[in-house]
Amino acid sequence: MINPFFKNTGPHSLNFLLKTINLKNDNFPDDKITDIKDLNSSQKNEITFFHSKKYIELAKQTKASYCLTSENFQSFLPDNCKPIITNKVLLHTAQITKIFYPDSITDNYDETVKDVNETKFKDKVKFGKNVLIGENVKIGANCLIGHNSIIEKNVNIGDNCSIGSNVIIRNSLIKNNVHILDGCVVGKKGFGFFPNKDANFRYPQIGIVIIEDNVEIGCGSTIDRGSLSNTIIGKNTYLDNQIHIAHNVKIGDNCIIAGQVGFAGSSTLGNNVMIGGQAGISGHLKIGNNVQIGGGSGVIKNIPDNSKVMGYPAKDLKNFIRENK
Repeated sequence: MINPFFKNTGPHSLNFLLKTINLKNDNFPDDKITDIKDLNSSQKNEITFFHSKKYIELAKQTKASYCLTSENFQSFLPDNCKPIITNKVLLHTAQITKIFYPDSITDNYDETVKDVNETKFKDKVKFGKNVLIGENVKIGANCLIGHNSIIEKNVNIGDNCSIGSNVIIRNSLIKNNVHILDGCVVGKKGFGFFPNKDANFRYPQIGIVIIEDNVEIGCGSTIDRGSLSNTIIGKNTYLDNQIHIAHNVKIGDNCIIAGQVGFAGSSTLGNNVMIGGQAGISGHLKIGNNVQIGGGSGVIKNIPDNSKVMGYPAKDLKNFIRENK
């Protein structure tokens, strides 16, 4: 899928990319590289990255032509994917992403927005005061937008959706029967940095937010767009107020998540998950189907299907109750 929100400046020659990030070309041909993507979605003539044992199975199946990785992981790559060895995989991935998508670092306001009364939606959408709409926005039938909300360029909103007041939506695909309550911010850049003693380097965020059918997002919640993949909220999922969802998080169908829960980047939730208020989910974790997580819990490792956990760190609910009688 062509990203409608960020322009790809490629293709770029492999020599140019490696020279720009101060890596040597170890006798690779000077191929034209068309894009940078994650292990799962990358294709021929694209470059990807592989930095953790959590992604070994994905690495074995990647279709990318080149992969930024370390010496410890290069043996897991298939024959079609040539390893580019570096001890700074994530930093060099970020630098190459910035070359392909230079506009993804900043989140400046959308200069294309107009008052809704000046757009084609003035007679098609019910709206409050001071509503702004960007160019190439699509809004389905029977939608409502509250006061002071901004729908930025290229956003797609399906049928029967309601957008509350003081909401900002950018870089997002919102499907049918979605309700986003007051004060939410959807699709802004995530919190990704590489510490540097001179200046921290911000990781480009070129993914989008996808909100599936029949979802409700509570007041004051924030959903960051993905970095190299997308942030996804599954069908029939309900989020309470003041929830934060970081970049690349994937939430399954039929989930119920109480207020002030926080998700670090790249974690995945299965279907039918229930999470109590003020729980925290660390990054790059996999939470299985039908899991229940008690309020205030801190999840720092994967949780298998059908588990009930509570505490900090989160542990089996029966053990938690036994230890806290």
